[in-house]
Amino acid sequence: MNTETLLQKLGARYACKKFDNTKQIPEATWSALEEAVRLAPSSFGLQPWKFIVVKDKALRATLRQHSWDQSQVETASHLVVIATRTSMSEKEVQAHLENIAQTRSVPLEALKDYAGMMNGFISAYGANSDAVRSWTAKQGYIALGFLLESAAMLDIDTCPMEGFDAAQYNELLGLNHSGFTATVVCAVGYRAADDGFAQAKKVRFSKEQVIEYR
Repeated sequence: MNTETLLQKLGARYACKKFDNTKQIPEATWSALEEAVRLAPSSFGLQPWKFIVVKDKALRATLRQHSWDQSQVETASHLVVIATRTSMSEKEVQAHLENIAQTRSVPLEALKDYAGMMNGFISAYGANSDAVRSWTAKQGYIALGFLLESAAMLDIDTCPMEGFDAAQYNELLGLNHSGFTATVVCAVGYRAADDGFAQAKKVRFSKEQVIEYR
């Protein structure tokens, strides 16, 4: 991909306000998007998230009632709820270390210092603190960014949404007592032909206003 194509696709991306509910993302394409979001980076590589793809139509209709009646929740091809951990502990660190050891064929003992660094970070904030929940939520938004950009590269539309009742989502999705909470939602699909926002000029501050060299 050249720079011109990159900027064209990013320029065409917008928060889709109206999806064409007759169009579904092909299975192979959706599988690629799932892999893209799985490959998103996170602090320490801890991946404190879960991606819930809501397929049940009745459930999506109910979720819409707790999403400021935003039609995208119900009409997009796919709906993704990015849930992030409400706490972190040595248990999650250990699971990550074991995954590293297995994937890279290295002994756990060789990761001792890395383990200490991660556990020290968590202990400094408190395993169940607001600071840790804020940190995990930020990781979720990194994953959201990967999903938005990857979809744009494939000419697929998205609409990230914070306008929803997280408590209701947690209840309906069975997240209560799971160690996760709904953090941000993203509708994914194809824009409707009559979505007036599709042709609206993108509003951004100039490079001179937002980019500085020091």
